[in-house]
Amino acid sequence: MAFTAQALVGSSFVAAVTLDDYPVAAGQAGRYALAALVMLAIAGFRFPRLTRPDILPLLGLTITGLALFNALMIVAVEASDPAAVGVIVGCVPVLLALLGPLQRGARPLPRVVGAGVVVAVGAALVQWTGEGLSTVGFLCALGALACEAAFTLLAVPLLPRLGPLGITQWATALVVPMLVAWALVVDGPGAQRLPHLDEALALLWLTVAVTAVAFLCWYGAVQRIGPERAGLFSGVLPISAAAIGAMTGSVELTPVRVAGAVAVAVGVTLGMLAARRPGAGTPATGTVPM
Repeated sequence: MAFTAQALVGSSFVAAVTLDDYPVAAGQAGRYALAALVMLAIAGFRFPRLTRPDILPLLGLTITGLALFNALMIVAVEASDPAAVGVIVGCVPVLLALLGPLQRGARPLPRVVGAGVVVAVGAALVQWTGEGLSTVGFLCALGALACEAAFTLLAVPLLPRLGPLGITQWATALVVPMLVAWALVVDGPGAQRLPHLDEALALLWLTVAVTAVAFLCWYGAVQRIGPERAGLFSGVLPISAAAIGAMTGSVELTPVRVAGAVAVAVGVTLGMLAARRPGAGTPATGTVPM
């Protein structure tokens, strides 16, 4: 499930190229509005009821993992090389390997943390182009990294009651007014327009595959194997993007990129094996206080 989620997110590479001339903020608002409708239909046009302890983690997840993450990434890639930004954000497996166990009062497993480092290095090799980061790009990339981790960690206490479907429903619905306001400020009231056919197809792919299906798969994986092990599969994202780029002729498959992909595979395998060692413990998702 985690592999599928990250592979689908990596496929957004093609959609992003197609939407190059479409207003970014408006596109994000439309994407999540459509995703919210899709999730509502899947749930039988009913929202799960929220309790008071659900509200802050859910709002935090939505603001950081969706709204703020998108804003920081846009600023970061405009200020620096996108691949360099991706290297920073690609450190999320290490962050989740450290913070996932701490969140539930356990010690991080050194072998899982080490596997996260291997995955992060492999992902960096896949996407690194040799370009540097500006100060603004670096700071925004660090902020996006924190938001990416929050998107997973803040969901952990919500999963036992709301499940992957309930969290995805609420998150996609709550982020829409935030993104609409952002679109009006960033793009301006007159910038919104109906997408052309190819743009509409790209937005549809982002809505169904990269948002609805990927979110359900990701939170399902976090619920089953815990955030630290699920986080290892974040290294699949740049591999998926590079593979699709190679097929479309926009990315060259160099020996360094291939070595990076192999490193990601090794890191994921080592991390999964380390987490299954006798006495290593199983990540719990039902008793995490917030």
